[in-house]
Amino acid sequence: MPAAFVAGTAPPPINSLINVNQPSTSSSNSSNTSLGPDAFLQLLTTELQNQDPTQPQDPTQSVTQLAQMSQLQYQQQLTSAFQSFQSNFGVMQAASLLGKQATVNTGTSSTTGNTSTVTGTISSISVQSGQPYFTMNDSSGKPITDSSGNPLLFSTSQIVGIAG
Repeated sequence: MPAAFVAGTAPPPINSLINVNQPSTSSSNSSNTSLGPDAFLQLLTTELQNQDPTQPQDPTQSVTQLAQMSQLQYQQQLTSAFQSFQSNFGVMQAASLLGKQATVNTGTSSTTGNTSTVTGTISSISVQSGQPYFTMNDSSGKPITDSSGNPLLFSTSQIVGIAG
């Protein structure tokens, strides 16, 4: 527990107050390093509890910090909503390609160094981790597969041409 403030002395650094009045845990979660609104309010409360009564903190500073935290939360929500929108838009765009003939880049050949492509009809759309992928059928109507016989999944970024 930190020492009480004495008038005329400097307060301890904030990192010495972080776990004050908190139950100790046997393991720490090192992967969660960001401070959320709860941690911010705990820090603010600890700061106010341990301030020197003869030199109180400027109240506008606390309000400013709270406003900054609210703005940060709003920006995080906006970012999350925009990412969701992008994902949904990409899926809708991919779905509009169903039944169309497409030419896709399948990579660069290791022997010739040339880019290879394959052409087929887009037959299905699948979403993995929010990203749309599609399968194609060849000119005979059979799925384009890998060497194991599994249908190949193509990303929309691999498309180099589309025909009606």
